[in-house]
Amino acid sequence: MQRKYPNLCKPIKIGNVNFRNRMFSAPMGGTDITVDCTIGRASTAFYELRAKGGAAAVTISECIVHPQTDGSHAYHLDLQTVGSLSSFTYTADAISRHGSIASVELSHSGQYAGTYLTDKDKKYGLAQWGPSAGVRPDGLEVKELTEKMIAEIVAAYGNCAGLAKRAGFKMVMVHGGHGWLINQFLSPYFNHRTDKYGGSLENRVRFAQEVLDSVRKVVGHGFPIEFRMSGSELFEGGYDLVVGVEIAKLLESRVDLLHVSAGTYQRGFSTTHPSMFLPHGSNVYLAAEIKKHVSVPVATLGGLNDPAMMEEIIATGKADVVEMARALLADHDLPRKVMSNRDEDIVKCLRCFTCMAERAATSTRRCTVNPLIGRELDGTEVVPSSRQCKVLVAGGGPGGLEAAITAAKRGHKVILCEQSDQLGGILKGEQAIPFKYEMYELGVTLEKLARDAGVEIRLNTSVTKEYVEKENVDALIIAVGSEPLVPAIPGLAGDNVVVVNDYYMEKDKVGNEVVVFGGGLAGCEAAIHLAQEGKIVHLVEMRMELAPDANIRHRPILLEEIEKNKIHVHTGYKGLRVTEEGVVCADEAGEEHLVPGTTVICALGQRARRKVVEDLVDCAPYVAQIGDCVFPSTITIAVYQGYHAALDI
Repeated sequence: MQRKYPNLCKPIKIGNVNFRNRMFSAPMGGTDITVDCTIGRASTAFYELRAKGGAAAVTISECIVHPQTDGSHAYHLDLQTVGSLSSFTYTADAISRHGSIASVELSHSGQYAGTYLTDKDKKYGLAQWGPSAGVRPDGLEVKELTEKMIAEIVAAYGNCAGLAKRAGFKMVMVHGGHGWLINQFLSPYFNHRTDKYGGSLENRVRFAQEVLDSVRKVVGHGFPIEFRMSGSELFEGGYDLVVGVEIAKLLESRVDLLHVSAGTYQRGFSTTHPSMFLPHGSNVYLAAEIKKHVSVPVATLGGLNDPAMMEEIIATGKADVVEMARALLADHDLPRKVMSNRDEDIVKCLRCFTCMAERAATSTRRCTVNPLIGRELDGTEVVPSSRQCKVLVAGGGPGGLEAAITAAKRGHKVILCEQSDQLGGILKGEQAIPFKYEMYELGVTLEKLARDAGVEIRLNTSVTKEYVEKENVDALIIAVGSEPLVPAIPGLAGDNVVVVNDYYMEKDKVGNEVVVFGGGLAGCEAAIHLAQEGKIVHLVEMRMELAPDANIRHRPILLEEIEKNKIHVHTGYKGLRVTEEGVVCADEAGEEHLVPGTTVICALGQRARRKVVEDLVDCAPYVAQIGDCVFPSTITIAVYQGYHAALDI
């Protein structure tokens, strides 16, 4: 067949191993780590899903090579830990049986021991070791590794690699980036040693070279070693791309694939994992420059989810391999869809950080747009029903669409009714905000998938009790969503007010000085967008903090953007009335202030459409309520509930 993306789909040989395409699953922490730090069954299923989806390689993250000097709660691979070798063997087998190459990331977090602990207080009982003594930004003391300890860690990398090969892994990745131990040795910011491991670049690279030599000695010639490095640390005091090129040149003879990332985990999270506020592929330039100076294949990554962009990267020689993490959570079948010319069916990552926030908060995984993530053991196949039912879905937002798609896949006759003239629900409003455009695209993609699955879509159709009874359905899924909360504040219904949900239809009404009334997630993101357009923006919030409804990964980035875009923030301000000059507010002392603006964006939250729900709850033998009509929440909840409501029919 004629591949739409021939370069992306082309096999590649690395070492003596053949990879079926150029799309690799980058390291991602699993969904469960046992008390003994082995791979739990849920994590095995988590990694297997990416292999089923067609990724050429799937890398397990992170395997701690020397627990004695690294206290992070991550995977251990040794012969002392009960169940360690077997858990890795079962996982390698689960990946390999789908034609994907199983790889494991060998790691040591050095002075950042404790990073992966959900209970952060426990890190104070750990030993933090680094190339040099010092004090971490959080006040923890860092001890300097002795040369004897360095030799033990170097040997541990080799021992661990040998066990990985024994367990059935066909590649290993040595983690030398993102502020972890090898990166700490490479970095002049962290490394102040005066012995053979410090000072000149040649000395700072020595530890990495010894680690790679240790691994090579054990795994042998032709067994692929992938080295992950930061092309630039991207902060003052760290090394830059010029030095990154030299590091790559000093290491290339010892590796089979250079995996070029960016930044450090602790000093640039949203750069290492590009946020929605950054362009896709914002770190590709690092790999592209390093590739000019080395002879081994180079991999790139960082917010990549568009096959056309990835094809261009490979076709123009910027990299030989593209790696994805979040994009393969959002759609684990992305590589298979690319290989079969079904790229229009890809459900794209929103870069909302739900996946990483959930891992940090609960040590599990969840994805906004993929209800399987973290729940793979519950079943990853939609099984046809033994009896075809007639199903009516009321509401065409993300939850309703996911329910309709899933019910149709089960063989049911599905009708989806949407009261407006366009599907997507609350996602429609995101089309006017460039950094959230993929949320709008989610609705478009889900609509296509619903139509392709045979769902009958009826627009401009409100679902009433009489309508359901006339259709005589077996199942009703109520997904009528929520509506904007517009309290009875004087002037809030004026011509100078735009409800945030309607901004995409009324953006021409917005003047050059704007008051965003409401400092939750929606209001903050609207404020950032308007400021990026060059408008003077005031953000008013009754509470003392902004965006408490944002997840713990996205919120700090959001607040940085508010500061960077010079948005005028007014917290502790209660809105009293809206005038042509702006919003009159009262501070905590009751004193009134005018927050100026010719346009007011109302972003005061959402209210569930409970009246509609209450009229429909007794209209069919099986009735489910999902998403915002239950309680205004997130796309994540709506999609998850929609998926399972359809499975329950």
